[in-house]
Amino acid sequence: MPTDNSEQIAEWNGVLGQRWVAMRQEVDRVVAPFGEAALKAAAPQPGERAIDIGCGCGETAIEIARLVGPAGSVLGIDVSQPMLEVARSRGVSAACSHLSFREGDASETRLPSNIDLLFSRFGVMFFSQPSNAFRHLRKSLRKGGRCVFVCWRTPRDNAWAMTPLSAARTALDITPPPSDPEAPGPFAFADEERLRTVLSDAGFGNIDLQRFDTAIFLGTTPRSAAEGVVQMGPVARLVREVGVEHLPIIVDAVERALAPHAAPNGHVSLNGSTWIVAATNPA
Repeated sequence: MPTDNSEQIAEWNGVLGQRWVAMRQEVDRVVAPFGEAALKAAAPQPGERAIDIGCGCGETAIEIARLVGPAGSVLGIDVSQPMLEVARSRGVSAACSHLSFREGDASETRLPSNIDLLFSRFGVMFFSQPSNAFRHLRKSLRKGGRCVFVCWRTPRDNAWAMTPLSAARTALDITPPPSDPEAPGPFAFADEERLRTVLSDAGFGNIDLQRFDTAIFLGTTPRSAAEGVVQMGPVARLVREVGVEHLPIIVDAVERALAPHAAPNGHVSLNGSTWIVAATNPA
């Protein structure tokens, strides 16, 4: 396992980051309910100072800025320059003078001190050394300050990701090699015990995990859903690995797998399962 985040940084500044920018409206629609649940748990207050870790294209940072108001401040930080360009443009449009964005690796870059809230929507699962990363992040919090984030639970509980991926692998006769469940990636914090240990080792207290599930809308028909999931998430990664020449076979296989899940109107939704995590910097 790499000892730094260089591989992730390269990916988010390459094809992956550019794809998320191109599909930002679709991505925001998929992850919005989870971000809203995490923001409800975080409860940003007027005048608070906050950092949005892995802020991406800026949606949650702008919402936090609205909640803390001009008496507060928000810093959005991300490693992806393409996504930050969008975030900065969005910030200007939102007229939030107390909102700023910075390109950097939140696990090691110097951060403002005396922060009230560390927040992240699916932005903290990619650290190569998570305990060290969270220890570094905790140093930016005031005593009693809080850290709230949302992360994916186990793959088996996330049908939106695994149903299409299993269908694609079967169609290509691919048996995945054994994977490291603790490797940086979407499901790195799926295990409750491991997640609690990471935060505890980093010095956090009052660690609380609440399960939050909701249906993720994938498309208006099984075909449109299949065409969408090959653009983002685990199936998109598989396509990059095996080559786009296999795309027709993958789309057909995913469409067949999703067809039984279509509602009477044809719409396809599958379950998404997350942890809403809250912890504090001990006083």
